[in-house]
Amino acid sequence: MVTALSHQPAELDAVIFDYNGVIGLQPTVPMWSGLAELAGWPTDQLGHFQNAFWSAREPYDSGESHDADFWTAVLGHRPDPELLTRLRAIDTAMWTSTDDRVVALLHQARLVDLPMVLLSNAPHPVSDALDASHWRPLMTDALYSARLGKNKPHPDTYRNALAATGVPNPSRVLFIDDRTDNCQAAAHLGLRTLHYTGSPTDIEAHLGLTTVAA
Repeated sequence: MVTALSHQPAELDAVIFDYNGVIGLQPTVPMWSGLAELAGWPTDQLGHFQNAFWSAREPYDSGESHDADFWTAVLGHRPDPELLTRLRAIDTAMWTSTDDRVVALLHQARLVDLPMVLLSNAPHPVSDALDASHWRPLMTDALYSARLGKNKPHPDTYRNALAATGVPNPSRVLFIDDRTDNCQAAAHLGLRTLHYTGSPTDIEAHLGLTTVAA
């Protein structure tokens, strides 16, 4: 048995994947708690820590601020070099666990030479870690917000990703993301979209992946 595209649905020529929440797994509560504890936040204030984390994240993801600036904003004081190194390492590790079911679909799509581009909101440390991952060679290209200088849903992020696919017509490219606002922005530029809610079979169906006899 071999895996193949039985057909390319509506002339699908390429796919743009989000990372976190699609290929990548969301951090667990214990992961968040461990990071909050390292950051010195009380164990009963995890929600407040997450609010501080996300409030400071956008300029870090876009490359406008460095890790020291980000963690200073989260902590309320500048961390010493040793603490900063540990915070950076744990933060990066939180975002680099993958869904094996989705990675398996990447392998299947690669077998039939379907161009795949990664488009992720990720700061430099996470971007570097993803580039070193075992599944990264499956992608035609990988674009990260910190390197682009812009986060999704800025239109230029999608334009760059579309250019990376090599497909001039956006209606022949599928964009997959777990955030509604990112999908809406992509659709506004003419891309087909899949709002991913955690079921790999949805990706399989949109790509037309089937297993057929050799």
